[in-house]
Amino acid sequence: MKIKNFIALFFVFLSTICANAQAKKYIIHTVAFYNFENLFDTINDPLTNDEEWTPNGAMRWTAKKYKMKLENLSRVLSEIGTGDNNTNSPTLIGGAEIENQRVLEDLVKQSKLAVSDYGIVHFDSPDKRGIDVALLYQKKHFKPTSAINIPLYIYNKRNEIVVKDKDKDKDKEESTDDKNDTDLQSERVFTRDQLLVTGLLDGEEINVIVNHWPSRSGGEKKSSPFREAAGALNRRIIDSLVKINPNAKIITMGDLNDGTYNKSVKVALGAKLKKDQLKGPGDIYNPFEQLAKDGHATLFYRDAGDIFDQIMVSQQFTVPDYSSFRYWKEGIFNKPYLIQTSGQYKGYPKRNQLSEPGFSDHFPVYIYLIKELK
Repeated sequence: MKIKNFIALFFVFLSTICANAQAKKYIIHTVAFYNFENLFDTINDPLTNDEEWTPNGAMRWTAKKYKMKLENLSRVLSEIGTGDNNTNSPTLIGGAEIENQRVLEDLVKQSKLAVSDYGIVHFDSPDKRGIDVALLYQKKHFKPTSAINIPLYIYNKRNEIVVKDKDKDKDKEESTDDKNDTDLQSERVFTRDQLLVTGLLDGEEINVIVNHWPSRSGGEKKSSPFREAAGALNRRIIDSLVKINPNAKIITMGDLNDGTYNKSVKVALGAKLKKDQLKGPGDIYNPFEQLAKDGHATLFYRDAGDIFDQIMVSQQFTVPDYSSFRYWKEGIFNKPYLIQTSGQYKGYPKRNQLSEPGFSDHFPVYIYLIKELK
């Protein structure tokens, strides 16, 4: 009888634990990043090198194509992170390769996004093509309290420029229209600013940095110092936030034009592979490093995949206490409709073509933030 009573009590106890576990409910917010790949309008801006993206330019960029591009992007953005008991489109969206405020206003007016009522944080950057980064946010959940664009000052000194050996470095050259343009007089390399937005997510303060680091134009090794400088700037921004508030919650995300293993990410920024490697409030956890090790990719070049698009979080997001927002998990949004199904680039992201607009040459990435409901 004693054994039977013990077994009965054990199952009652187990049922109580399971019931309590099932009773827990969480608020879920998706934070996403997407390189929009040349989101240009059709108007020629005399201050930037955007001639390619005009009706008479190389891409024959017409109003019809522009409209289709907006529709494509809005479909993707509205679906990122849905599932996993979450039906809401991303609360926060970092974007790159954006020509101006106007294209963002056109984007958030698309029917698939208009229902979510997105606000826009955007600044023009000194990039010669006029492409910028921006943050879109759902107004009902996020209230920006401050925003600033922080310039990246890097220089290509004439006496440091090395003539490229095409045969030696050809496997490291990236095919891209995103050039690292140098001003001949100042020798400054004009690239994207880093966007810092602080705001309240359902009343809780978080800091978001949106990045698009210098490209690999000219070769990976030659251009690496530019991205290392970008990583160092990101590190300084994070350190300054932690100095003001040791409990600051920080998300840094973007197209870094480097993998999770590169010096810009691992050394200059100091991103960590595992949560237990975080030793202080300014330490950064990069969940996409494990995805890269597992063979996942957000873009491809010469049939080799890599993860240039990353979202990282500060230590405060990894504390195992869900009374406030914490990082839950990450993902790459690579639904079948985003993938080339035939031809030379089968399996690659379905990017823009001369014949018609695609989506992007990158897959978007996302993380979930969760908080337990009391």
